[in-house]
Amino acid sequence: MSRLRYKDHTMNTISIPRTLANQILSQAQQHPSTEACGLVSAHNGQPNRIYPVHNVANDPQHLFEMDPEILIDSIRDMRNQGHELFAIYHSHPESPARPSATDLALANYPDTLYLIVSLNTKGVLDMRGFYLRQQHIEDVELVIK
Repeated sequence: MSRLRYKDHTMNTISIPRTLANQILSQAQQHPSTEACGLVSAHNGQPNRIYPVHNVANDPQHLFEMDPEILIDSIRDMRNQGHELFAIYHSHPESPARPSATDLALANYPDTLYLIVSLNTKGVLDMRGFYLRQQHIEDVELVIK
């Protein structure tokens, strides 16, 4: 991961394997009317696996809340594999791939990448990355390799 100066603020550049990006995008497409969500693990800082987690929010079309049991099992599996949490992802069925006010308010992992997929595009899916820190949004340049 490199640090770049960009428009008077620091922007991270992060590489995501194409296979993982495709799995996240596929999950979002399979659930086009709800916010699909999950986790991405990494080994030695390199993202290596996704953990889809069921969205149990009361309004899953506009919010995501990960099923606590699946979430805990996923984190336990990561630790057992010697991996760490790399990213939290979710989709926006009807809005851009930008954090909503709710996303920002509920962000509790300032050192974890947040990936957001928008299905609100014509023919092209949009995935963007962010760090959500102290009520501020820090854009991340994603490189899909």
